[in-house]
Amino acid sequence: MSNYRKIAFAVLLGSAMSLSHAFAQDNDGDDDDAAAPAATETAAPADAEKPTRASKDVPELVLGTKDDQFAVNQKDFTLISGQGYRWKITAQGGLEYKFATDLFRNVWNNQIVISDLEVHMNGAPAWLEFDADGTIQVQFTTVRPGIYTWSVPDLADKGMKGTITIK
Repeated sequence: MSNYRKIAFAVLLGSAMSLSHAFAQDNDGDDDDAAAPAATETAAPADAEKPTRASKDVPELVLGTKDDQFAVNQKDFTLISGQGYRWKITAQGGLEYKFATDLFRNVWNNQIVISDLEVHMNGAPAWLEFDADGTIQVQFTTVRPGIYTWSVPDLADKGMKGTITIK
């Protein structure tokens, strides 16, 4: 029985020592951590937007209007990596719109809300389809920087396409 106590004590002592060493490295008192790295093309600018814990709203994307079924109110969107977002996508043109984007495969999808009904997923939707006018809200967290495209595939040649940039 005493051997088990000795082994348990040794494991506990080893764990405690490794933790104290890690904490000592965080604030070791020297000033080499404070030195700013040389600016490079990959370094983020000092005024770059930082992610917050609260979800932000992406400007609403409106597909079509009563006057122009192929109009979109905004084509390009810029987001930041690590941020939670809510994005309303609305169809108003009276057509059937199939909204497709490679963004959904590169974010953490939280939920899709349609008329106060929530869809929770364990993966990305292939596309959103509007059989009638209405709004679908997608909630997600960006995880992979890059430039992604969105489109209404059958109507992309009529201008129903754009980009989503995650910095």
